Amino acid sequence: MDLDAIDHVVLTVRDIPASVAFYTRVLGMREVVFGDARRALAFGRSKLNLHQAGREFEPKAAHPAPGAIDLCLLVRTPIAEVVRQLAALDVAIEAGPVERTGAQGPILSVYVRDPDGNLIELSNPL
Repeated sequence: MDLDAIDHVVLTVRDIPASVAFYTRVLGMREVVFGDARRALAFGRSKLNLHQAGREFEPKAAHPAPGAIDLCLLVRTPIAEVVRQLAALDVAIEAGPVERTGAQGPILSVYVRDPDGNLIELSNPL
């Protein structure tokens, strides 16, 4: 088997409109409506599909829960500018900037939380 990339990740959320607002306003993702009025957040060549907690689509994770994801996203915007943008939007930085190791090597990251408490790492490759 020759894997290439992650196509999408499913986030189980308490409040789909609040999640859409955060990811579009703060992170610049695009809202996508597909299928039977399902909602997702698109960026680059990937997307985050949203499941309403307690009304998940089948099949689903064995234990879907809001706030259970720790996700690292690569950003083209320099981290110093990301920090400025987050401050302008009154989004608290949980940690960073700090150096970490990503899938392709060293990265510089800041961490924020979404409305469900998911940890979102925003990173530049070093």
